[in-house]
Amino acid sequence: MVAKLHYQSDMSQVDIAKKLGLSTATVSRLLQKARLAGIVRIEVIDLSPSEDLSAALIDGLKLRNAAVIDTPSSNVLSALAPPVGSMLQQAGLHSGSTLGIGWGRAVREVTLAGLPQLPGIVTIALNGGMQQAAAHFQTNEFVRQAAEQMGGLPHFLHAPYISSSELRDAFLADPTVQQVTALWNKLDAAIVGVGLTHAANPSEATAALPGEKALSQAAGDVLRHYVTEAGEILHWDGEERMIAATPEQLRRVPLCIAVAATPAKAPGIIGAARSGMINALVTDANTAQAILDRLSAAPQKS
Repeated sequence: MVAKLHYQSDMSQVDIAKKLGLSTATVSRLLQKARLAGIVRIEVIDLSPSEDLSAALIDGLKLRNAAVIDTPSSNVLSALAPPVGSMLQQAGLHSGSTLGIGWGRAVREVTLAGLPQLPGIVTIALNGGMQQAAAHFQTNEFVRQAAEQMGGLPHFLHAPYISSSELRDAFLADPTVQQVTALWNKLDAAIVGVGLTHAANPSEATAALPGEKALSQAAGDVLRHYVTEAGEILHWDGEERMIAATPEQLRRVPLCIAVAATPAKAPGIIGAARSGMINALVTDANTAQAILDRLSAAPQKS
């Protein structure tokens, strides 16, 4: 009785003593006797290094969830797929749930590697397309692959990522485009990448047209929404012509998973988390450690 009240009902020894009319010393002796007799066994479970890193990321970045994989010698990005799938399953997604998908190398590799069966899930492009042949910019293809693997229904966005103001307005007035953009307000989950700054990745400097201020201060971006490491959204000339889910819409997603595995992206991941655009992270041990090192070296002021 004493052991059940203490270990199962979480009652203090003082409360148990009052309830049973015993002294606290007697309650303490009875609990010790129960442990010696094997009635109660206390087991301390050691967390793996990856679990330690995941817990530290959740605490340090104020995330809903995080998963860290051991850094493999082969394709680290495709190795992110299993924990992403586990997060989606644990989120309780079902037929009719909406999953937004962005662009980037990590997003591409995750969708290629495979996602779990979630029959009836609706997969949605989070941004328009781009006049680039690079495979990691083909968002509609990621949407199709994810739907095929999960047994879902794809919703493509046949519109440019950025255009003239007049053309953007025309696309947003189209019923087929509206069918997708309206769902950005009803997302149950999302998978997005975190980009390097163009200064660190000059080959993509023409992929968006931010001003010099955004380039000089940005730590990274999510869907080309640029952030500082402190989490401030940086506005740039031309962003009003984008067709993409907004930071406000991303902040409302119950589970917005960032996939990234490059230590150089640590500042951008920190900024994305602090901005609220992501609330979950799947990464590798090297990147996780780089994030934690930065948080330890320059803790965020309260």
